[in-house]
Amino acid sequence: MAWGLRIHYALTLLLALPAAGLLIRTFIIQHDCGHGSFLRSRRANDLIGSLCGVLTLTPYRYWRKNHAIHHATASRLERRGTGDIWTLTVAEYRACTRWQRFVYRLYRHPIVLFILGPVLLLVVLHRFPSKQPFRWNRDRASIVWTNLGLVGVYALLCWLLGWQTFLMVQLPIVFLSASIGTWLFYVQHQFEGTYWAPNARWDYEAAALRGASYYKLPRVLQWFSGNIGFHHIHHLSHRIPNYNLQRCHDENPMFQEGCILTLRSSFRTIPLKLWDEDRERLVDMRQARAAR
Repeated sequence: MAWGLRIHYALTLLLALPAAGLLIRTFIIQHDCGHGSFLRSRRANDLIGSLCGVLTLTPYRYWRKNHAIHHATASRLERRGTGDIWTLTVAEYRACTRWQRFVYRLYRHPIVLFILGPVLLLVVLHRFPSKQPFRWNRDRASIVWTNLGLVGVYALLCWLLGWQTFLMVQLPIVFLSASIGTWLFYVQHQFEGTYWAPNARWDYEAAALRGASYYKLPRVLQWFSGNIGFHHIHHLSHRIPNYNLQRCHDENPMFQEGCILTLRSSFRTIPLKLWDEDRERLVDMRQARAAR
């Protein structure tokens, strides 16, 4: 990409697409290391995951803890809010003030949700601990070490390439990978017939097979996304590494059912913003008003 600047910036931007794809694939490796599934050795998983975290701007151990909470609370109505997309029920939205409704609708706007928000999360929020009381541990230390690694790597690249060249190369990669990564996570849980239930009726198997989608992508995009489209299988058993998900899907007919999203049909999920507890499905604002 830096070499492409000698010809035209358009070439650099064009190369940003596969570069962002490779960064997403790197994140999937980090993701599997966090689940202890990429390699047999826990120490090797932690080492590779930590190194990947510097490339993906995501503190490995700190993210791993929050992602574990996501797996434990996925599709539980009473335990929303950690590692997932902010989702209100229709009743909760009606009980909000005008300001709260404005903030929620702004958050769920595609520009904020898929462009501005992901970059803010990746570049700024991942550099600091959450708003929970500070307590030094290995999870918090991973934030500090990742930040130090970023300073070292970025300083070296600025020295080798020049800071202008570095920014012209790095910023498109960060924007694209953050947006695409957020989109992948969004469509894997935010679709019309997804599954949410109160704790009393929550079922682990239903949360995995009905609360997560099978995102059927073209082979090249499936490779760049590290088979994460088989998300229903991943939530049923997170110890299956990404390189075995296709085989698991092909050998078990039960995984070939449920919600199947294609690249085209997945864009229909964008207007969905509220969970209708009566109809047990995600609805858009127009449907929520009609239900009222």
